[in-house]
Amino acid sequence: MKIALMDSGIGLLAAAAAVRRLRPDADLVLSSDPDGMPWGPRTPQDVTARALAVARAAAAHRPDALIVACNTASVHALPTLRAALEPTLPVVGTVPAIKPAAAGGGPVAIWATPATTGSPYQRGLIDDFARSVAVTEVPCPGLADAVQNADEAAIDRAVAAAAALTPPDVRAVVLGCTHYELVAERIRAAVQQPGLPPVTLHGSAGAVAAQALRRIGAAPAPSAEPATSLTVLLSGRAAELPDAALAYAEGLLLGAVSPAR
Repeated sequence: MKIALMDSGIGLLAAAAAVRRLRPDADLVLSSDPDGMPWGPRTPQDVTARALAVARAAAAHRPDALIVACNTASVHALPTLRAALEPTLPVVGTVPAIKPAAAGGGPVAIWATPATTGSPYQRGLIDDFARSVAVTEVPCPGLADAVQNADEAAIDRAVAAAAALTPPDVRAVVLGCTHYELVAERIRAAVQQPGLPPVTLHGSAGAVAAQALRRIGAAPAPSAEPATSLTVLLSGRAAELPDAALAYAEGLLLGAVSPAR
């Protein structure tokens, strides 16, 4: 079994680690675009073009499924990716976990990039799934870039700024950018108020990993013999995991696998 994941950068690590936990025997292809990131400020047409190039680079390795582990690409490019690659290659997009967060009763905060915050896409999800709860959209300028570069000081500043915009009574935070899942516990600590129940964080990594397995008819097998193949593509070039990836637990988990040659 081979699962490919794509993103502008290392935000795909969370979903890749989720796949690894569900199916340690799955070979992984990680395709990202350091030459073109960040994708957020780009036009939808630019995002679509770059996402398609990254997806085709992954598809050349003949995976059984492709996870679009990027909220921006899922918003702008998912129909194009599916038209180009399906049905030969199942394509699984990433949707912010607003529905399960709202099911807890709220109040809910949605942390996302400035481009996504207030977008028709995000507002549509709120209207569809969270009309009955209080929702605060929290822009997080600089956080994805700080995570991408493993810049500890910049991460602290961006998390603190977003936490200051988050109402103190929130019971759930939706991580609306895949990069944010790599610093989830730092986000939780920043928004947790003394004396209140623990804030629940809602990411998408586990859900997209499980959906990818469903699309190819594979069941979870967490005790399977681990695979030894990890293919890393940086803007189409064969490479090793970037150093910044190894700053996170998810990257270390994947880095324990020998790169494919």
